[in-house]
Amino acid sequence: MARHIAIAGNIGAGKTTLTNLLAKHYHWDVQLEDMDENPYISDFYEDMQRWSFNLQVYFLNTRWQRIQEIRTGEKTVIQDRTIYEDAHIFAPNLHAMGLMSTRDFENYSRLFDNIKQQIKAPDLLIFLRAGIPKLVDQIQMRGRDYEDAIRLDYLKRLNERYEAWIADYKLGPLLIFNTDEMNFQENPEDLSHIINQVESTLNGLF
Repeated sequence: MARHIAIAGNIGAGKTTLTNLLAKHYHWDVQLEDMDENPYISDFYEDMQRWSFNLQVYFLNTRWQRIQEIRTGEKTVIQDRTIYEDAHIFAPNLHAMGLMSTRDFENYSRLFDNIKQQIKAPDLLIFLRAGIPKLVDQIQMRGRDYEDAIRLDYLKRLNERYEAWIADYKLGPLLIFNTDEMNFQENPEDLSHIINQVESTLNGLF
């Protein structure tokens, strides 16, 4: 049975790394967040107020398309970041910071509400929790030029919204891992722990 597995978490939490590791282990297809192909991301970090709405609509449209591809496909897919994070974390945060107008935010929210009625939640959501020092270290380590402009208060606000969202998440099975306390990229025991939890949850589901 084809399934949709998704990994959620703040910028730099380790989503892409874990996505690739689990895909390799289970031979799942991968859908990554391809920032290099994003036509707005660099402009957004240079001028968030000007480009916030454009960026969020781009993400919404792209993720909606990918969900449709996953649900009509025949293979299990693991996805880096979800459509829900844009709507519940990034867009509301931009609005609260005055970086997206109320008019644009309400328009975006109505669009998401319409899309939400047409999609099914992931069969398993994995949330990676990470503190600010861990996020900063990993953002600096990967060295993306456009991420140099990310401010600490921006990451902090996102973390707060992630915690609020995940506390109320009721759309399906959920696993939470604290990446401050593990290094699944270099420590096989940490990765095995995650795989065991995923295995247990999926077997319990099906």
